[in-house]
Amino acid sequence: MLTVEKIDTQNKSQVRRFVRLPYRLYAQCPQWVPPLFVDEELRLDRRRHPFYEHSDADFFIAVRGGRDVGRIAALENRRFNQYHDTRQGQFYLFECEDDSATANALFARVCEWAHARGLNRLVGPKGFGALDSYGLLIEGFEHRQLMMLMGYHLPYYQQLVTENHFQKDVDFVSCYVSSATFQLPDRVRHIAERAAARSGLQVVPFKSKNDLKRWANRIGQAYNRAFVNNWEYYPLTEREIKSITDNLMMIGDPRLIKVMTHQDQVVGFLFAFPDLSAALQRARGKLLPFGIFDLMREMNRTDWVAVYAAGILPEFQGRGGNALLYFEIEKTIRQTRFRHADLAQVAETATQMRQDLVNLGGKPYKNHRVFWRAV
Repeated sequence: MLTVEKIDTQNKSQVRRFVRLPYRLYAQCPQWVPPLFVDEELRLDRRRHPFYEHSDADFFIAVRGGRDVGRIAALENRRFNQYHDTRQGQFYLFECEDDSATANALFARVCEWAHARGLNRLVGPKGFGALDSYGLLIEGFEHRQLMMLMGYHLPYYQQLVTENHFQKDVDFVSCYVSSATFQLPDRVRHIAERAAARSGLQVVPFKSKNDLKRWANRIGQAYNRAFVNNWEYYPLTEREIKSITDNLMMIGDPRLIKVMTHQDQVVGFLFAFPDLSAALQRARGKLLPFGIFDLMREMNRTDWVAVYAAGILPEFQGRGGNALLYFEIEKTIRQTRFRHADLAQVAETATQMRQDLVNLGGKPYKNHRVFWRAV
């Protein structure tokens, strides 16, 4: 008999069941990167995660014959809905055995949850915050997941989702770049030089985390303002901004964080991270006793870098800032030890940036799709 149970987030045993189910489903998948238990459990912690200051979520697990066979999270981001004047629910953290009955039961429960709250649209996979990945992997299964910022899913997941009346909303495409083939055209280089000379734009380099900390608040505020025209945007709270900057401090290499300024105002940024996926696979979700030391070693050993976010304040777009950031990407890839780069999850609606990346030598190699359906 198949049942769908609501997780009591105050019950540590139930939280552990929800968090650890993917470790069994992906046990034989060499491309999957296990997230850290502490990060996964934080999402279910209503006291500590900033999402719950303004919004709500519930978590469900499917059980057959005493065995956990699937899970899903249902979210209502009230701040997003207020900003966009919509009544949208989200699903996230969907994991399931290759079984339509299980998937159908999970999605039916989420639809009931959304309908009871007066929501009329369901989208996903879409998470709790700006550093959560978007979409379900539909292309690029042969490539290893980079860190935890970009999700990996088994190939049969797409069918389980579309069987439940979901259709495409938007795709997020990631590009691969090799240091051997990356080439910044002279035209773009000249635009970058003119932007620095004529527009007063400049890039602030960081040599240490202490340097980065002094700019953390300004970076966070710029992040909150840079994506106002993006599909996924909503105004972040102060705690959500702090969560982003805290993550930058924790996993960021200061040399890979670029800030573009105009008269000491942060008007653009580029976030890149050394890829720690190999160490995370070895850690199997645990930082202690040795995982944290292996992660630190991997930061200095990996030859992969994930370029995760680049943004410019709307009022400074069209002034050569994009070219200046592309110039910084080139330096990151060509003037460091990194030999491979993932330019991660650019929305298909950002047509100019996607074309720019292809022109710079980027090869689309992964696609994550966000789906939607009426409730």
